Amino acid sequence: MDTPQHDGETEDHGHPQPVPAPPLDPGHRPTPRRPHRRTLRRVLLALLLVLLLPVLTLLTSEAALRINYTGVPDEGARTRHRDVLWLGHAWVDGRKTDADVAALARRLKGTGIRDLYVHAGPLEHDGTLPAAAYPKAHRLISALHRAAPGVRVQAWLGDKLASEDRDGLHLEAPGTRAAILVSARRILDAGFEGTHFDLEPLHSGDRNYLTLLDDLRTLTRARHAQLSVAAHQIDPLPALHTVAGALTGHPKWWSQAYFGQVARRVDQIAVMSYDTAQPLRSLYGGYVAQQTSLALEVTPRSTDLLMGLPFYHEDKIGHWASAETVPAAVRGVRLGLSRTDAGRARFGVALYVDFAATEADWRAYRGGWCG
Repeated sequence: MDTPQHDGETEDHGHPQPVPAPPLDPGHRPTPRRPHRRTLRRVLLALLLVLLLPVLTLLTSEAALRINYTGVPDEGARTRHRDVLWLGHAWVDGRKTDADVAALARRLKGTGIRDLYVHAGPLEHDGTLPAAAYPKAHRLISALHRAAPGVRVQAWLGDKLASEDRDGLHLEAPGTRAAILVSARRILDAGFEGTHFDLEPLHSGDRNYLTLLDDLRTLTRARHAQLSVAAHQIDPLPALHTVAGALTGHPKWWSQAYFGQVARRVDQIAVMSYDTAQPLRSLYGGYVAQQTSLALEVTPRSTDLLMGLPFYHEDKIGHWASAETVPAAVRGVRLGLSRTDAGRARFGVALYVDFAATEADWRAYRGGWCG
């Protein structure tokens, strides 16, 4: 059978035929599309922003610290006679003599120092404290009461926490917390007028620490003794402890809210306002002023707030001895106090540490804070 023919058309069997493209203009060249180049530019711009953002944030925060160090402190921003001095272990292990006690009493005269934190530890990792760790405690306390009446002597206890590796004290263990409570009771039995705890590294939000403080507070109140702690610095930028923890595994700072929770459970809280990594005195002083204000905002008026002064001079990661000086710290403390709560009574400074202090440190403390 003959196939039917169509005038000038080819059978398409139901499929549409392509429309012929119009003839190209010989003088026209289509613009080439380069999507890969645009994507590459966007990726590079995003990477540049990621790299520059931390730098810009750092420069902005450092500029803010420098500005924070300017101004004139209130003349009344001076000692409230609630200051503290950390003392090394030599005072309770027999190395210090009566002559040393007499010299210390002369050193304290005319200052604002009311409490001495005497190193009587460290705690064992299970929370216990052997009596052999502080064999001369009773003799020291009696000698200090004779030589410097009115000065309180507290036991400085501490240990490394197992918060960043498995080796250390486990606060999450109820048996460990119970052992710490027994150690505190025995320290008070030895004649100390309070317990001062320095447990590090202590991560912001640790509920086991708060539970321990609640139990210790019950004990110290029943014994009419002091409960004091050394505290981490407060986030200089919002949630910085979270970011630092995620990046390094070591969240150096506490949130301001957690600092307040700790402060409400103790009689004294001493901010370790040193080892800040600030390279210049003006930046360090501005940092201390900021820390003072942040701590004042959340510390109840029933608690002594103490800002640490760096009475030591080693250079290490995080601490520039040329920047973290006593004069810079004192000025920062006075500025923060003046701006935030100039009339606060329960406030002071804490001097760390006796065996590393120089005569210049003592002069700076006396002249800048006690004068």
